[in-house]
Amino acid sequence: MFLHIDIDAFFASAERSVDPTLKGIPMAVGSRSNLEIFNKKRTKIRLMNENSGAFVTPVFYSDKQNTFESHFVDHIDGKEKIRGIITTASYEARKFGVKTAMPIAQALQLCPQMVVVPSNYPLYHKLSHKIHDFMKKEIPKIEQFSIDEFFGDVSGWINDENVYAFAEELKAKMIEQFDIPVSIGISKAKWIAKLATESAKPFGIYEVKDIDDYIEHIPIKTFPGIGMGFQKRLEERYIKTLGDVRRNKPLLYSWKKPGIQLYHRVTGTCNEGIESRGERKSIGISRTFDPIYDADEIKRRIMIMARHITYLVMQIEVNPTTFYLKVNYEYGVKVKQRETVNRIFSEHLFKQLLSRMYDDMKLPNRGAVKITLNVSNFTSNHRKTLSLLDYDEDAKEKELSIKIHELREKFGLDILKCGGEL
Repeated sequence: MFLHIDIDAFFASAERSVDPTLKGIPMAVGSRSNLEIFNKKRTKIRLMNENSGAFVTPVFYSDKQNTFESHFVDHIDGKEKIRGIITTASYEARKFGVKTAMPIAQALQLCPQMVVVPSNYPLYHKLSHKIHDFMKKEIPKIEQFSIDEFFGDVSGWINDENVYAFAEELKAKMIEQFDIPVSIGISKAKWIAKLATESAKPFGIYEVKDIDDYIEHIPIKTFPGIGMGFQKRLEERYIKTLGDVRRNKPLLYSWKKPGIQLYHRVTGTCNEGIESRGERKSIGISRTFDPIYDADEIKRRIMIMARHITYLVMQIEVNPTTFYLKVNYEYGVKVKQRETVNRIFSEHLFKQLLSRMYDDMKLPNRGAVKITLNVSNFTSNHRKTLSLLDYDEDAKEKELSIKIHELREKFGLDILKCGGEL
């Protein structure tokens, strides 16, 4: 029997766990693109990477305390403009129509009395890490699916007729130890348990005993893993509910692996078990901002983001050989480039490559609004796998990067900057 444990409105619940005055009122957590890393003054930026699996992105942060005014309100020509979006809304706020990804200004029009607090990702990461440790002690087989979701398999450990009572105890322990509400779905099939959690919310438990009966009238868009493209493909064939999926096995099988996988997940016959989340296969960072027309400033920001990726590379001790840069410009224009070089990674090499890539792809007189960097294709530092021509010089640059990394670990990521970042 599987459990799917989902923390209710996680970011909002986390804030309430440290500030009880936020309980019982319409409140939300908001965020805006963190542009603090581009400051020319030192901000003592650090990294939160306790959840080191592939399921959650590392967070760069400073110890600076933000208020609503300092974080979300910009003063332009004597006027106030509220920036940012809703990350998580409490259920009290949702009753007014407040939704995730809604602009904060719009949300406050719907619910003027709502309290919006700036996001505190270090708090959420630390709490998620502690909850994961707690879950591992309570359930013999546990999988952290996201920062606020967990799968548990209690087969052969708890009798099926006792699983609901176990879920009630688990829910009570989460309140007692963390002051965090959870909803729990129960089923003999993993993905049906996740679907059942939607029926349990908020702060409830729902057990699916008859899968065929449960899925009959549920819309296909509700099922985890059915994206917009696959949803459209199904609807074009008049498949609108999960019950319709169950009745169209030959069609789903004709779509090969993705169709077969979906059919078995929907019908609860996939036999998928608990997975251990894999090691990180890539490292990426992106930032969105108001249009920038100065090519030198765009390159400066690319170099700063490269420093942050370098820090992560050094911390998890990998050697990426594929580098990706994308710049989004105004009016939906995107320019991207990917390059693979079999060399020892260093900050110097990374910035050198990015500088050349940007020079090849920059668009004069057009405002950039987003930069995305990514490194992947990790390989070893062994001579046989890397370029012999540059090996000795690259090895020296790598040693320098390691020394710089040690300083940044001690004093913050912005203790040392290269000229291109200034």
